[in-house]
Amino acid sequence: MKTVRLIEVFNFTWQGEARDSGKKMLLLRFKRCNRVFNENSCEFCDTKIKMKISQESEYPINDLQLMIEENNLAVLISGGEPTFDLNLHGTVNIINNTKSYLYNVETNGYQLPELISQVNKNKNVRYVLSPKLFSYEDVTFYKDLIEKVKDNEKVDIKLVYQGSVFNDNFLDYLTEIKFDNNRIWLMPEGTTREDLLHNAPKVFDAAEKYKTNFSSREHIVYQFT
Repeated sequence: MKTVRLIEVFNFTWQGEARDSGKKMLLLRFKRCNRVFNENSCEFCDTKIKMKISQESEYPINDLQLMIEENNLAVLISGGEPTFDLNLHGTVNIINNTKSYLYNVETNGYQLPELISQVNKNKNVRYVLSPKLFSYEDVTFYKDLIEKVKDNEKVDIKLVYQGSVFNDNFLDYLTEIKFDNNRIWLMPEGTTREDLLHNAPKVFDAAEKYKTNFSSREHIVYQFT
């Protein structure tokens, strides 16, 4: 029996960000991430504690399929980082061995091209790339990554916009290479509704400047998992 190691299976929730916001989702969360608990840790990560204290469990793929069918769910795969270490195999295992009308993979891009190459091409997958831009090294990494995936219409970009020089450098680059603006979402930083309302104006201004979409992060606004 095929299984996958996860720290969370939530049946069901709603997608709160980007293109598929509002869709019913089966949330599947991996434990490990390439950026957590090291010098590259993301300063606004909202799952560090959950990843640290939660224990992995084995979940049969057949059980996940039953959950999908019960409520006609799309599948949201998050983390942790779905492309890190053994999580990569687990992500491929989930997508290729279940049947859903839509999959969202929320990824920092660590091994995104490798994931794309292993997933069944007939699957309706949205690779939601969330760049972590805290240094010029990060900007360089994501520019190189975008060169590899820019023509893949299944790849969307979802960026927590802080107004930093790294944010703007990356967005200027996307404008320069004429990346499809309809595949870019900018989001305000925050862990509470009040934070989002406070930070939203500068994000609306940036979305207007760069001609991108705006995502409201509804799971924070409405406080669902």
